Amino acid sequence: MQDIDRTTLTGALRRSAVKKHVAAIHVSGKLTLLQRKLSNVLLLNAYDTLTSQATHVIDARTLCMMIGYNSNDMETLKASLRGLAETVAEWDMLDEKGQQEWGVSSLLSYAKLKGGICEYAYSPALADKLNDPKVFALINLNIQRRFTSGHALALYENCYRFVRTGSTGWWDLNLFRRLMGVADSAYYETYKHLNAKIIKPAVAEVNRTSNIILTPEIRKRGRAVSDIRFLIRENPQLGILDLDDGEGLRKGPVYGRLRELGVSDRLARQWIAEHGEGHVQAKLDYMAGQDGVRFPVKYLTAALRDDFEAPVLKGRAAQLKVVQDLVVARTPTQRDADKRLFLSGLDDDAHRQDFERHGWMSALNATAIRAFWDDLVPGAFDGVAD
Repeated sequence: MQDIDRTTLTGALRRSAVKKHVAAIHVSGKLTLLQRKLSNVLLLNAYDTLTSQATHVIDARTLCMMIGYNSNDMETLKASLRGLAETVAEWDMLDEKGQQEWGVSSLLSYAKLKGGICEYAYSPALADKLNDPKVFALINLNIQRRFTSGHALALYENCYRFVRTGSTGWWDLNLFRRLMGVADSAYYETYKHLNAKIIKPAVAEVNRTSNIILTPEIRKRGRAVSDIRFLIRENPQLGILDLDDGEGLRKGPVYGRLRELGVSDRLARQWIAEHGEGHVQAKLDYMAGQDGVRFPVKYLTAALRDDFEAPVLKGRAAQLKVVQDLVVARTPTQRDADKRLFLSGLDDDAHRQDFERHGWMSALNATAIRAFWDDLVPGAFDGVAD
C-alpha cells in the first residue's frame, strides 16, 4: 500500500479496461477541511486493526492536537464527528472474480466521547474497503497539515493514490464535482466557474504544498467540457519517504521505544521517516526526563510538532556527545566496570531498568550520568550547559 499516512474515504478509482480489482468510492455531501483531516487521523489511528477490532480509541486531546485545533474545544470535535457519522460513503467495484459490488455506509458507524477518550467504529463492510491496498492510500499527516483549503486536500486525496500510474484516468465532470463536494451547486455546473474557483486554486495549492505535481487535462463533447483527468508526478522538492517498506525502521531502537509508548506501527514509522531517528530520539529522551507526563503519545505529538524545548535538547545532545566520547576512550574492561559501578548507585527500579535498556543514553538518569562522569573525569563537561 502506498502510504500516507492517512487516507480518506473520498477517493475514486475508476474501472479500467483490464479486469482487476478497482473501485469508484465517493462521499455524498460536503466535508469541511477539518472533517477531512479528522477522517484521515481516525483512519491512521485505526489502520493496523481495521478488520480485527470492532472499535477504536484515541485520546481526544491528542486527536485535536494532531488535527491542529484547540485541544480544549470539545464542541468543535463533537460537531466534526457528528458530520462524519452523517456523511455517506458509496462504492461500486469489481471483486477478484469480476462480480459487481455496490455498497453504501456512513463514514463512521458511531463515535462517542467519554472520560477524555474518543471511541469510534466503522461498519464492517467499509472497514474491509478501507483496509484494501488496491482501493486506498493513506495520506501523510505531515503533508495534510500544510493544506488550508478543503478542495485542495480533497483533490490531493483523490490523486495521490494514482501517483504510481501517473494519471487519475478520465473522470466525468459530474463525478469530479461530487469528489470536490460541489455537486449540489448550480454555479459549478458551468465549467468556467468550476475551473476558476475550484480546479485552478486547488491544483496550485497541491503543487505548492504537497509531494506531488498535478497537471489537469480536459476532454470535450462538442464545445462542452465533459471529462477531466490529472497527470501526476512526484514533487522532487517535497518528496516524502514511502512508508510501505518499514522493515528497516522496525528494527531500530527508536521504533521500539515508540511502540512501548503505545504509538501505532504506522504512525511510529511515519514520525521516524518525517523527522529522522535522531530527532525523534531526542524528543523521547526529553519526555522521559519530565515528571507527570500522563499522556505520552499526546505529549510526543506536540513535542515533534512544536519542537519542544529546543535549547534544552541541544544541551542534552551536547552532553550525550561528551559521554559517548568518554565511553569510547575506555577499555572494554573499564566500560563494563563503569556500568556496574553506576548501576550500584541507583536505588529506583525504574531508573535501573531505563539504564539497563538504554545504557548511557538513558534520559531518566541524565543528571546522574553527568555527575558520574564529571566525578570520574573532572572538567569533562566544561562549556556544556546543564
